[in-house]
Amino acid sequence: MGTPSEPIRDSTARTSRRGNRPLPRRAAAARRSFDSTLKTLDALAVAGARVSVHVADLDRGTVVLHGDDFVTQPVGGLGIVPLLVEVAARFDEGSLDPLEIVERASVDPVAQAGLWRHLKAPALPLGDLAVLAAAGGDALAANILLDRVGIDAVRARIHSLGLRRVAVLDRFRDRRGPDDAPHFALGTARDFAELFAALVNAKLVNPAVSAQVAEWLTLNQDLSLIGAATGLDPFAHDDDRHGLLFVSKTGRETGVQAEAGVLAGPRAGIAYALVVCFDDLSIMHRLRAHDAFRTLGLDLMEYVF
Repeated sequence: MGTPSEPIRDSTARTSRRGNRPLPRRAAAARRSFDSTLKTLDALAVAGARVSVHVADLDRGTVVLHGDDFVTQPVGGLGIVPLLVEVAARFDEGSLDPLEIVERASVDPVAQAGLWRHLKAPALPLGDLAVLAAAGGDALAANILLDRVGIDAVRARIHSLGLRRVAVLDRFRDRRGPDDAPHFALGTARDFAELFAALVNAKLVNPAVSAQVAEWLTLNQDLSLIGAATGLDPFAHDDDRHGLLFVSKTGRETGVQAEAGVLAGPRAGIAYALVVCFDDLSIMHRLRAHDAFRTLGLDLMEYVF
């Protein structure tokens, strides 16, 4: 299902951009093996899941793993990322005030992911809502941000970023009727991996917007998928003592698990995205999808360390 790119053959050991230590040839060869991931993803595809993956080396600008990365699929909360880009751009240009207080009751209640619906505070500033949406995938916070900037503006921002196969279709809903869009957002693994690569390279709108969105997403507390392989503290991983940089966002809905982000260590940095759509018929079906993310996470950790 997935396809590893041809390994880069170095006649001498290379030096990582993240340090002056040379990379032994044996370590380089080991890091470029995604055999475990390929085997796991192939098994999922054979079982009927729709799988798409894209992994790119940030230093070299090369794709090291890809499979059906051009296929548009539901991505759940990954659609919050382009929304955050639009919010950060509005904050940066001054057309939106991060201290503007917004009432929770200004949008319809939604009993999905997030903490705000459990809090006593009936209103919060927009800047805090961006943190809740990024760190905890808070559906209420995301809906208010989407209502405040407008879905048409988010779609225009997506177009300006060159994300041809990404779309935010609707707000988060507990139930989707026949007149509602079938999903919150759609996208491809390739587009979301490239989005995160642009983010950490400060090429998303401008350096200030890139830095703000990266700061929000560094707070992401959902390390249950690829993040499970990092060993990071889910609640405090923005300053890791071992020099591991992890910026990510997950997305879930019934039968959908997705994650995109950047993982960088002392040897290398990579931008990645994996989307799995499956029949959520039992807990075992769901756990098989989870295992695919964790397997990729282990291979990515070997790559960057």
